[in-house]
Amino acid sequence: MPIFEYQCKACCHQFEQLVFASDTEPPVCPACNCHDVEKLMSAGAVRPNGIPSGSGGFAPPPCKPSAGG
Repeated sequence: MPIFEYQCKACCHQFEQLVFASDTEPPVCPACNCHDVEKLMSAGAVRPNGIPSGSGGFAPPPCKPSAGG
């Protein structure tokens, strides 16, 4: 269930909406109840410290970056 960002074409309000696979109609602007909204380009989520461990935390990556040169 991804979260998408939208902008209302009537009042320019930006909002996020959790979208379910069963949703067939576009979301409604929470500010003005307009149905004319457009989906915005969003940045992807990034995990800062590697792969999650079984304890719910994050384990460091198995290799360390080289000093480079």
